[in-house]
Amino acid sequence: MSDVLSGQGLCDTLLSPCSGIELIVTPKEKDIGGFYVRRCLPVAKLRSVGPWIFFDHMGPVEFNAGQGLDVRPHPHINLATVTYLFEGEILHRDSLGSLQAIKPGDINLMVAGAGIVHSERERPEVRETAHRLHGLQLWHALPEAFEETPPAFYHYGVEAIPSVAIDEVPVRVMMGRAYGVVSPVKTFCDTLYLEAFLKAGQSLTLPLAPERAVYVAKGGLTINGKDVPQCSLALLTPDCQIKVTASSETRLALIGGEPLGERFMFWNFASSRKERIEQAMADWKAQRFAKVPGDEQEFIPLPE
Repeated sequence: MSDVLSGQGLCDTLLSPCSGIELIVTPKEKDIGGFYVRRCLPVAKLRSVGPWIFFDHMGPVEFNAGQGLDVRPHPHINLATVTYLFEGEILHRDSLGSLQAIKPGDINLMVAGAGIVHSERERPEVRETAHRLHGLQLWHALPEAFEETPPAFYHYGVEAIPSVAIDEVPVRVMMGRAYGVVSPVKTFCDTLYLEAFLKAGQSLTLPLAPERAVYVAKGGLTINGKDVPQCSLALLTPDCQIKVTASSETRLALIGGEPLGERFMFWNFASSRKERIEQAMADWKAQRFAKVPGDEQEFIPLPE
């Protein structure tokens, strides 16, 4: 789910003199059609963190009975999407024929590669009653050698994601490796994505990565005496051992990995080549992308 990704005006940024923090991004809420997200990537002063080029915190949103998420079919190229829910459920359909309900704790990895179309809706039985939706949606760039890889879809249930306790802090390693455990989720380069749950006063030393940023989904953190409030993303100093301490009960997400260089972005498209973006725009406008089986009647038009 997305809208035009100019990155302009979506977030306030604050340069921090504090050791350990390079930048703090405080996202503003963005209405993408009756549904609010907080967008931390991309913004004017921070276009990516490692391979990660897009970071949305969606919700929490309360839906009345009969209402729900309805994101019509739309395309992606040269990237992979990662959907992770805290609450609720999303019904994923794509042009490969995939049909998958995403539930809290699952990892949904959709590799767009040469091009894919998907929709994000809800099952009728979910919509029948009042419900909530809350979670994160991220995109990571693909290395140039894999940008045109055939599209693919991978789903990992909650039980497949490894967990470990570090100084009594529960950690889930969603992608990559950390704290001696390796996630089974497919990666294409050095990629890190984990979450941790800290009680007030607990601390956690974060794993190293070429680039890293920590997002506070709930609660608050301090890093070397600097506050990182709820719903903010802190870009961390590279090559530096960093310990975070929870000022209240906290849920954090850590993203990072290998930087892949500049990516051109427009709408749902990201590529190392500007001409590839232009080709995708023309293909979608002419409806040359594949259809989504079971969801062929609607689509989101190309933004002008």
